[in-house]
Amino acid sequence: MGWLIFLVIAVVVVAGVFWAKNHFRQEIERAKRINRANKDK
Repeated sequence: MGWLIFLVIAVVVVAGVFWAKNHFRQEIERAKRINRANKDK
């Protein structure tokens, strides 16, 4: 039973990492554009 719980946790963690990477990539790109625009002023 313990390995089943571990497996579920592992799947949730992996799925969370993939979601975070896809989500935060957009946020980072937007932040880079904003920082670049601020430096140009």
